[in-house]
Amino acid sequence: MIRILALLTGLSLLAACNTGPQDRTPSSLGEFKLGHNIVVADKMRQGPISRDATAEEWEETIKTAVQQRFGGFDGDQLYHFGISVEGYMLAPEGFIYNPRSMLIINVTVWDDAAGKKLNDEVYQITVVEDSTVTTFFKGSGRERSKQEQMDGLTANALDQLGDWLEERHKNDGWFDPKPETTSQTAVEVSRNSALFQ
Repeated sequence: MIRILALLTGLSLLAACNTGPQDRTPSSLGEFKLGHNIVVADKMRQGPISRDATAEEWEETIKTAVQQRFGGFDGDQLYHFGISVEGYMLAPEGFIYNPRSMLIINVTVWDDAAGKKLNDEVYQITVVEDSTVTTFFKGSGRERSKQEQMDGLTANALDQLGDWLEERHKNDGWFDPKPETTSQTAVEVSRNSALFQ
């Protein structure tokens, strides 16, 4: 917990502008088709200087964005996402210095046909929000609503997720065609599922 809070505080104070491109959706992920899209945020940590956001708000924001970003792939093999929100900081307005919003999530990918996780260890993504000249000097808390901050952080996190999935497919063949197998999704996908272990 202390490590998460320290990371939230440290990254929020980064001064460099980051105006990187949004929506780096992979052009192809082989036979990938999104199955379960599970997002949980009930154990997340809030940074010490932050607007409040509920677990439900984060879950809805990320789940909706994941569906929009990855729900359009029409492969023949199902893969499930288990995403947990570990920590966040949403820059408030009115501070002398201008902290940057940031988000930490853990991701697990489940292969439906094989009935097992593709990544043995969770893949952790940490992102800070993009900056403009205005938000750099005035702070995003004054220029962006809470939902705009959450949407921007989520988009940046999904950029990294897409890059990682594309790399693992290219290097490890994660989403290559497989011989026909019986689906093993008798696995109960829930908040206590192996998706999050």
